[in-house]
Formats: sequence, C-alpha cells, structure tokens
Amino acid sequence: MAGRTETRDRPKPAAVDGLLLLNKPAGMTSNQALQKVKRLLRAKKAGHTGSLDPAATGMLPLCFGEATKICAYLLEADKSYRVTARLGEATDTGDADGQITSTAPVPELSHSEWETVLAGFVGDILQVPPMYSALKKDGKRLYELARQGQVVERDARPVRIMEISLLEAHGARLVFRVHCSKGTYVRTLVEDIALAAGTVGHTAKLHRETVGAFRPEDMLDMPSAELAAEGGPALLRERLLPADAALASWSACKVPVEAAERFCGGQEVSCDSLDEGLVKVYDTRERFLGIGMLAGEGKVAPKRIFRCSQVDD
Repeated sequence: MAGRTETRDRPKPAAVDGLLLLNKPAGMTSNQALQKVKRLLRAKKAGHTGSLDPAATGMLPLCFGEATKICAYLLEADKSYRVTARLGEATDTGDADGQITSTAPVPELSHSEWETVLAGFVGDILQVPPMYSALKKDGKRLYELARQGQVVERDARPVRIMEISLLEAHGARLVFRVHCSKGTYVRTLVEDIALAAGTVGHTAKLHRETVGAFRPEDMLDMPSAELAAEGGPALLRERLLPADAALASWSACKVPVEAAERFCGGQEVSCDSLDEGLVKVYDTRERFLGIGMLAGEGKVAPKRIFRCSQVDD
C-alpha cells in the first residue's frame, strides 16, 4: 500500500518546452546526460543533438517538448572545438581511451611550422570516418565491427574546415581550436594532422565550445543544473532558451495575426517576404509559429509547426 502511495504522490512529468545548453561532463554519454537533466526538469519529452563521445566535454544542446522539433536542424549546424592532441602515439580508437597501436618520433617544429601544417587543412577536405564511429556498414555500426577486430573499407566524405588556430605546441602536446562543418571527425583530423607533420597522434582531450550560433557563456554545467533543481524544477526551467534561439542565424518572415491560425493548421499564407527557402515564421505580434518554406511570391508554406495554442486570442 505504501508503495502505491509513493507512486501516486510522485510528481508527474510536465510539458516542458525549450533548450538547455549543457556543458557535458567527461565520463558520461550524451544520452545519460540527457536523461539526467530530463529528470531534473521533470519533462515529458526530450532529445539531444550532436552526440559527444563519453570522454569529451562541452556544449550539448538538450531539447525539450516543442523544441525537439528543431533537433534535425541543429544537426546541420557547424561546430567549434578546443582540441588537445598527443603526438607520437596512435590508438585504435583515435582517442585516449584506446590501446596504443603504433608510435613514432615527434618532429621538432617551430610555432610557425605547426601553423603551416594546420593551414593545410583549412577548406574543403576529405575524411575517412574512423572505425570507432556510429556509421553503419551492411546494417552494423562500425564500432561494433571494430570491437570484433574487424576493419572494413570506408568511403571518404567531404567536410569543411572553416578555421584552425594553433594555441600550443610543445613536445608531444599540440593544442588547437577548430571551427568545422557537421560530420567532421576531430579524431580523424588529429590523426591526419599528425601524419602531415611526419608522426602519429591521437585526441587526448576534446571540448566542444559552440554549436551553430550558441555561445559558450550560455552553457550550464551539471552541478549548476542540479543546484538549480534543488528548489524544484521551476528554477531550472527558467534557464531554458526558447526553441527559435537555435535558429538565430536564419532569415525570418512575418504573417498577419489573422493568418497565424491557418498557417498552424497547415495552410500556405501570405507573408512579408519575396525570398525563397526555409525561414523562421512569426506573426506580427512576434510570436514564433514554426519553420516555413518561402515560395518567392509573398507566400510561406508550413514545414514544421510549433504549438500554436496562443494564436487564437
């Protein structure tokens, strides 16, 4: 009877909407971090974008409620990382968690020589995905095959490196910051940089600083999230960002207030833009309605509708 009472008295999950930029701690998977914050918020629905390896730290956008609808768009965002590489040692996983597979002398390069090596990777490049990745081959994850000792052929994939800046180069330690496109494997980048310098290497530490337009200062670490939730989930919910914050770099259009309900009902409506392509859609009262596709004729068709219960007042 007591067990039934405890279950009945336990607070029920609520319809929580918004984004939380978690500074993911090392030693926790992205899903473990998501589930923990979801419990702290007592949220019904949650998802994350752009998984980080368990050993990696940094920005992990967590989406709750209506904000889960922008997860797919956040996956397209570019990202920046602070990378610490250990030169002279290669591992089977490409990071510090793996077993050393080979060693090589580390060349004594000057700061400017290292800058030249790094500059060679700026622009559009091809990367061969690592075996320890979540990509699939014949229906199986590559990391599953790698754990079985298998190495299979992987096609090179195009990625873009917008910027690399050298922060430190001392002996076997190389530290740099990289701004790159979606789909970039930093572990592979480190291995390729080491090879270009005449040695081998692996990623010793990885910290993601930005995702799209999100700023590092907007991140919340796990201890702070736990502290905020001690007084109840409402305090932590105050730290959530609105869903459209993920689309800060997008163009926007506005539709008349009287057309908002029709837009949210799935109909194409008139708007204030003659452009084409995907846009954020607001009504003239600045209420975010969703993502639309501009037709180039002053019309916008809904592509992803957000909860529009507020448009009928």
